[in-house]
Amino acid sequence: MAHRELTVETGVTSRGWETSTFPLVCETCLGDNPYIRMIRLTTGKECRICTRPYTSFRWQPGGKARYKNTIICQTCAKVKNVCQVCLFDLEFGLPVEVRDKFLDESQKLELPTSQLNRDYAMNKLDTTTTPYNNSDIHPMLLQLARHQPYYKRNESRVCTFWVRGECKRGEECPYRHEVDTHHDPNLADQNTKNRYMGKDDPVAHKILSQINPNQTS
Repeated sequence: MAHRELTVETGVTSRGWETSTFPLVCETCLGDNPYIRMIRLTTGKECRICTRPYTSFRWQPGGKARYKNTIICQTCAKVKNVCQVCLFDLEFGLPVEVRDKFLDESQKLELPTSQLNRDYAMNKLDTTTTPYNNSDIHPMLLQLARHQPYYKRNESRVCTFWVRGECKRGEECPYRHEVDTHHDPNLADQNTKNRYMGKDDPVAHKILSQINPNQTS
């Protein structure tokens, strides 16, 4: 999935903390409004992957959309070529587990699981030439790729007071007043590190379960 061409400047402080001027996000999470306003907090959060402080961002991608927050640093995002918010691949709009399934072993980038070894590997890694940026495209990836932004993913959650018939805010309520027919409780139980590493991701399993096994070879 193509994402907007934006100038993203990233630096590292003397303490190893990441600073940046703009988040590395996909078109869907950024939203369709070209004039969004962002809250930027320098070293305001701890990356959920490497646990190092980084510059976090928060914004509302649409009038009725729920707020978006970056949850990993740009260094980790570049290593896996994923969005800082949803952790989906920036090129194909797919979960890491789905994308990596159709890459050769030589094209996959596996990071150490221990924090010390992971930090060392990331400091030595050139994020501009990761395997994900130079891989041959598998035909199945082209077939599964989301070529257009999926803004429905940004919708606000259903109002629990409305479900009980108790919401009194009417049009001013920031939550949805409609039955959520697409909600799958199994997809709500997602672990950030598993999604990032491409392991035990329920969203990826749902996508892969819909593929004909004869097509994956």
